[in-house]
Order: sequence, then structure tokens, then C-alpha cells
Amino acid sequence: MSAQTATAEPAAPRTDAIASALTSVARPPRPSALSTSITFGWRALLKIKHVPEQLFDVTVFPVMMTLLFTYLFGGAIAGSTADYIAYIAPGVLVQSVLFITMYTGSNLRTDIDRGVFDRFRSLPIWRPSPLVGMLLGDAIRFLVASLITAAVCLAIGWRPGGGVLGVGAGIALVLVFAFSLGWIWTFLSLVLRTPQAIMGVAGFTLMPLLFGSNIFVDPSTMPGWLQAWVDVNPVSDLVTAVRALMDGTELGGELVMALAWSAGLVAVFGTLTMWRYRDPR
Repeated sequence: MSAQTATAEPAAPRTDAIASALTSVARPPRPSALSTSITFGWRALLKIKHVPEQLFDVTVFPVMMTLLFTYLFGGAIAGSTADYIAYIAPGVLVQSVLFITMYTGSNLRTDIDRGVFDRFRSLPIWRPSPLVGMLLGDAIRFLVASLITAAVCLAIGWRPGGGVLGVGAGIALVLVFAFSLGWIWTFLSLVLRTPQAIMGVAGFTLMPLLFGSNIFVDPSTMPGWLQAWVDVNPVSDLVTAVRALMDGTELGGELVMALAWSAGLVAVFGTLTMWRYRDPR
């Protein structure tokens, strides 16, 4: 009995030292919403570092889309590639970026299936920061796609009248709309069960938005029923505003409409996403 007591006695001072150390250190401040969102955005970029194949859609895809549509339709629609690239360049930039937004929901669904977001929910952080950070990380991918598309258009003869500032403003507007559109796929990733289902729904949704717009041709050449759809299509407002910024022409109400659509998408689908994220049942 005395031997057991002798071996147990040193444990008391050790326990007191540990308790003293734990109680004497001030509790660190809770991280801000901005810092945690940036941290999760950096996490999204690190995933690309470890899996570089994720950059395929923002590098090869914009180049392929730009060259394909320019040389496929240029001669038939405008008479020459040089004339057509002046019209299509802002539109194909919008198309390239919006198409790759669908991967946002697919990647999030993969993380959810692996149980990653269950651990994020238990952290003492601003609750939406994992989702906002993921969208911020994707914004970098969208920026890369925009710059590559612009570079390809410049290489084949595009000379924007708005100069560098106009092109930069147009790209910024595209990034704002793409960030807002990403909330739709984020919400779907919390509702649908597989990445394949999200990609299917996203592709089905984007097709009429992108191809039923003024990206490729002047709507005045379309039948009346299609013109009616193009007129209410938010992508048409976005393309018209981006085209005006990049060409250095007068801006109309389309800029306000594009920003209003962006705010509306965030308000509606951001709210739905937060509701679903807090209660995944």
C-alpha cells in the first residue's frame, strides 16, 4: 500500500501545474468572419495545388470555347473572324466563366460526402465562413479563366475600345455575377445527393441562360418568342453591360440590372443555403 502511495504522490503536483497553466493563459479572441473566410478560401486554393488537374476547366476550356465559336461562326455571321471577335469576345468571356461555376457545387458535395463539413460545423467560427471561403477561392479560378479568355481574344485580333480599365471593369462585373451564381450550386449541393446530380441540374439550367442570350448574335435576328426570352434573361443584361465596359461605349440600365440580379441571387440562395447548412436534415 505504501509503495502505491509513493508512486501516486508525484501526480498531484503535476496535475496542479497543468491546471495552473490552463487557467492562467487568457482565452484567445474568436477569429473574425473575414479571417476565417479567407482561411477557407486559401484551403480551396491549396486543393488545386495538390490536384493541379482542377485547373483544366479554367485553362483549356476557355481557350477551346473561344477558338471554337470564333472560327465556327465568325465567317457565317459577321463575314470574317476579325469582325466577329469584336462582338463575341465579351460574350464568350461571360460564357466561359459562368460555365465553370457549376463545379462549385460538385466540389462542395464531394467534401460533404467525405464528412469534412461536419467537422467545420463544430468549429467556433462564423458559421457561413466555409461556404463563403470556398466561393472566394473559386473566384480566383474564375479570374484565371477570364484572363486566359481575354488573352486568347487579344491574340486573334480583339482590340477593345475601353482599354485596360474597361476590360478590367468588365471582368470585375463578371466575377461579381459568377460569385452570386455560385450560391445556386452551393444550395443544390446541400439538397442533392451526388455531384453528378448537381452537374446535371446545373448544365440543364445554364444551357438556356447562355445560349438563349445575346452572346453570339444580335437578338434582332431571332424570332419574336425567342427575343422575349432574351430580353428577360439576366445573362443578356450581364453581357450587354460587359460589352459596353470593354468597348468603351455608353452604359445603359443593364449594368444596374446585372448588379440587381447579383444581389438578388445572393439574398435568396444565400439565405436558403444558410438555412439548409444549419439544419441538414
